[in-house]
Amino acid sequence: MDTTTDAVTFWDTVYAGRPPADDPRPNARLTEIVTGLEPGDALDLGCGDGGDALWLAGQGWRVTSVDISEVAVGRLTDLAHARGLAERVSAVRHDLGVSFPGGEFDLVSAQFLQTPYAFDRAGALRTAARALRVGGRLVVVDHGSAAPWSWNQDPDQHYASPQEVAAGIGLDPATWTVERADAPRRIATGPGGQTAEVVDHVLVVRRAG
Repeated sequence: MDTTTDAVTFWDTVYAGRPPADDPRPNARLTEIVTGLEPGDALDLGCGDGGDALWLAGQGWRVTSVDISEVAVGRLTDLAHARGLAERVSAVRHDLGVSFPGGEFDLVSAQFLQTPYAFDRAGALRTAARALRVGGRLVVVDHGSAAPWSWNQDPDQHYASPQEVAAGIGLDPATWTVERADAPRRIATGPGGQTAEVVDHVLVVRRAG
């Protein structure tokens, strides 16, 4: 089975099956962590509807956004143009299990970079950490629980802790420092406006040398 094609088809279908987001919101943990940081070059892994990229650009960051879905990439490109942010947002398609954008970054954001299709996520995050400039941060936020509207309702699903994610990436502590690894709760809003308490698994790694 061609799992790459299946993953592309799955995510293109997900995005094409709903109207484009006119005003996508950034992820709460990203805004919490990034607010106050000096803007620079950011890499947004799995851009989705584009809320994180547009928010970062609005804060003065230069953003490279990637997604496996051509539909998501195209919609973000259109939104960036419509908001006058085209010079600050570059949206490109990548299957992170196969290819990775070039360049060096002050921030790499991986917000809920989780999929029903297998790919070497730890390897992609390791590559992302190595793309950081000294002082740059890798921010990984994962689901720590299933919201009622989540595509994954498997009751046996294991939600890897931030410590497990860090161990899986396997970064040298002499070069990369874990600044944050916790599991805060928040009230999330679903696509239909419904709300529920969810758990986020938050990992922030800083390149120290």
